[in-house]
Amino acid sequence: MNENDTVPTSKKTTPARRAELLALAAEVFAEHGYRATTVRRIADEAGMLAGSLYYHFDSKESMLDEILTGFLDDLWARYDAVLAAGLGPRETVTELVTESFREIDQHRAAVALYQKETPHLAGHPRFSYLADSRRKFEEMWLGVLRRGMADRSFRADLDIRLAYRFLRDTVWVAASWYRPGGTHSPEEIAGQYLSMVLDGITPRAPRAPRP
Repeated sequence: MNENDTVPTSKKTTPARRAELLALAAEVFAEHGYRATTVRRIADEAGMLAGSLYYHFDSKESMLDEILTGFLDDLWARYDAVLAAGLGPRETVTELVTESFREIDQHRAAVALYQKETPHLAGHPRFSYLADSRRKFEEMWLGVLRRGMADRSFRADLDIRLAYRFLRDTVWVAASWYRPGGTHSPEEIAGQYLSMVLDGITPRAPRAPRP
């Protein structure tokens, strides 16, 4: 059986075992790249024969698909809940950024894989949802930033497309260095990030006393 062969997945595969294998595959894909990773490498990491892995997944592509859709479904559930809360622009940015860091905490390898592989998968019909998600992500952030400029939560001279790109890239790059269980929680990291983005890193001038 080679990398492109497919077989029906086993009905005995438990959800817990499936999730375990997907988490391991995500780590291997993120470290070595999807195209350079073989089913044999994933099976070796799982301590099983390559053929045995096909009883859980019908192809390497299916594993990648399930990893990415699981991550994006969870991410958009979090984002949609924030957007539905009816918060002001600044509060919405705060919650979206915080949920992003929580997502990195729970799906670090999938986030890294998404960042690395999306450009290569963009033209593949099976992964067309990646481009759709990127468009939705951009529209969401531009909408929040426009609202903030309109109600003066954000500066009137803000270049919203540059601001969007900065927020997008500086948040998600954390997947390259963040490790769950580290010194700081995702909420603490989000708090520091938001403090720098929204308030700057220079000392605040003391307020003049009221007369």
